[in-house]
Amino acid sequence: MSVDPLKIAVIVGSTRKGRFGRVVADWFVGEAQQRDDMKFDVIDLAEVDLPATLPDFTDEQEPEAVQTLAPRLAAADGFVLVTPEYNHSYPASLKTAIDWYLKEWQAKPFAFVSYGGVSGGLRSVEHLRPVLSEVHATSIRDTVSFHGAWERFDENGQPRDPDGCNTAAKSLLDQLSWWATALRTARNERPYGA
Repeated sequence: MSVDPLKIAVIVGSTRKGRFGRVVADWFVGEAQQRDDMKFDVIDLAEVDLPATLPDFTDEQEPEAVQTLAPRLAAADGFVLVTPEYNHSYPASLKTAIDWYLKEWQAKPFAFVSYGGVSGGLRSVEHLRPVLSEVHATSIRDTVSFHGAWERFDENGQPRDPDGCNTAAKSLLDQLSWWATALRTARNERPYGA
């Protein structure tokens, strides 16, 4: 029996000028594309241009950027958030993106690839878990994190010591595959919230 590959959206969470997020995301997607059970859609929040101000409940029309991104998120069976740690938490751009949507996240798994200084962005990940729970998503346990990320990659954007991070990426993708498959099956058999 042939099964369609899982559609995984990789969201680059930082929009800061000079950010390191694309280096980390590009490495991760390169590793992930070796799998044949997943297809990837890279969503760079710096290129999406979501409005920073959320609408009030009386607004009838969503901004065009919000409408344009919605089908890409809705099509995803799961997500990987590539996030830095800013001031012991995640970037505002990532929170804004989460808050613009609801049903697009529901009953879908999230994985995390984080980067930063001494904590490797893990404080960002721990702050994101309850936020995602509130939008009815689930987060998987294993992460990939880069402590002192700027020194861990070479001039070609490849990890200087790839064994550990490649192994962590495989573990993360294996868990994401399991959860995305299980939740896709569940959503197909019984739509979430029905």
